Amino acid sequence: MTDQGESHRRTRKTTAEVDRLLAYESIRQLVARYAVAVDSRDIDTLVGLFVDDVRVGALGVGRDALRKSFETSLRGIGVSILNVGTHVIDLVDEQEASGIVYCKGEIQDGNRWIHQAIVYDDRYRRVARRWYFVRRNHRLFYGAEVGSNPLGLPPANWPERHDGWGTVPAAWDSWRRFWADPADDPRDQPVTKEGPA
Repeated sequence: MTDQGESHRRTRKTTAEVDRLLAYESIRQLVARYAVAVDSRDIDTLVGLFVDDVRVGALGVGRDALRKSFETSLRGIGVSILNVGTHVIDLVDEQEASGIVYCKGEIQDGNRWIHQAIVYDDRYRRVARRWYFVRRNHRLFYGAEVGSNPLGLPPANWPERHDGWGTVPAAWDSWRRFWADPADDPRDQPVTKEGPA
C-alpha cells in the first residue's frame, strides 16, 4: 500500500506532464494555423493568432497595426506555400514559451517562382488558456528561383494529371475575399512562356 502523500505527488506529476504535452500541441497547432492562414490570405485568422498588444515595429502596437502590415506584405507576393518542419519549443513557465521553427516556402514573386528555407524565432504567450504569438522573427537560410516555374503550366485537372496548375489557393473563400478584384489575383494574370505578363 502506498501512502496518500505519494499518490498525491504522482497525480500532480502526471497532471503537470499532461499540461506540458497540451502546451506543446497547442503551440504546434498555432504555427500550423499561421502557415495555412498566410497561404489562404485569411487575414482575420492570421491576426487573431497574435496577442492583443503585439508590437509591429514602426507601425505601432496591436492587431490593427498587424493587419496593415500583413495586408501590405501579402499583396507584394502571389501564391505562397509554407511547409512547417522542425519545431523546437521551450516552455519558460505555464504562460510563456519560445520556439524555433523551420519552414520551406514556395513563393510567387511576379513572374518568378522562389524556394525559401526559413527559420522563425518565436515567442508565445498563454492568455485565458490559449496560446498566441507574441513575436515572430522571420529569418532566411536562403531564397532561390527554381528551374521549373509552375506559373506557366496548364491546369492539372487533378486527378487526370499529376502535374500542372491546381485549384488552390483560388478555391479558398478567404483567398477570393483578399483579392476582391479578380483582376488583382496573381493567379489569374495572363501567362506567357516566361510567366504572367
